Amino acid sequence: MSLPALATVNELAAWMQREPTELPEGAALVLDTASAIVRSEARQRFTRGTTTVALSPRGQSVSLPQRPVVSVELVRVGGRVLRPDEYRVWRDQLWLGSLGFGPVVVTYTHGYATVPADVRAIVLTLAGRVLTNPSDLRQESVGSVSVTYAAETIGASLAPIERDQLSRYRPRAAVVGLDKGRPW
Repeated sequence: MSLPALATVNELAAWMQREPTELPEGAALVLDTASAIVRSEARQRFTRGTTTVALSPRGQSVSLPQRPVVSVELVRVGGRVLRPDEYRVWRDQLWLGSLGFGPVVVTYTHGYATVPADVRAIVLTLAGRVLTNPSDLRQESVGSVSVTYAAETIGASLAPIERDQLSRYRPRAAVVGLDKGRPW
């Protein structure tokens, strides 16, 4: 399934302070690639969609991987479809109570109505870097004029600060307490 870019060519042109006709033909491809890189780093789709996932409960709940959760259409535990009054949704957690034993299959709608501004800014910045330095040059000189590009402008990759900004969208890891009295 192909997901739409997280920004448009017109937004990219405005971001780069250019007219859309001044951008190269490959601008849409660059936006698709930048969007895929951002989605991969954040482990989120960001755009609205419906997904069916099979999960293993941790205690009496499961964490739904795509956020924000908009609605839950179907919950199946151990082959039995639960009624809406048999589970609760709080943020990205599906609470099953005493029913949370065995594999859980959930169909739910998730994602943002509009792409968050900080995510869109990262996509536009990454795409702009690729379009500004398509040959991945570190330095170029013409006569007495010399331009040196920052390391972040080489290749289609995220800068450390962009990775940090996207970390808040990643699904949280579970913390498991170990019994200190048992030898391993």
